[in-house]
Amino acid sequence: MLWMSARSYRERKQNMAKVLVVDDAAFMRLVMKEILEKNGHEVVGEAENGAEAVEQYGRLKPDVVMMDITMPVMEGIDAVQLIREMDPEANIIMCSAMGQQQMVVRAIKAGARDFIVKPLQTERVLEAIERIMAS
Repeated sequence: MLWMSARSYRERKQNMAKVLVVDDAAFMRLVMKEILEKNGHEVVGEAENGAEAVEQYGRLKPDVVMMDITMPVMEGIDAVQLIREMDPEANIIMCSAMGQQQMVVRAIKAGARDFIVKPLQTERVLEAIERIMAS
């Protein structure tokens, strides 16, 4: 059904996130962006490393940051700590091929709200964002 009431449109719009995508691999940024945009979310910025993520977060004020852990210049976990110092309410989802328990614990302790293991699964990405936007 193409038509929806103004109320259901507002409700759907409220759950759509403005997302900053952070990964040193251009291909992974493209995959994240495609998943998000195909499902109604807006990618407001992209960064290749943690230092760029911190700078862009301050400028763009996204609803959610999807961030890789292992990157050049500044690691994702260091960037999480700096972003959370700027904004204690920042919503950060860590994404990494390293699904090791130690990395998950470090990411959560640094202030990440969720952790997704690569390769990214559309359902898992959307579930994490929806949970954050609902809270």
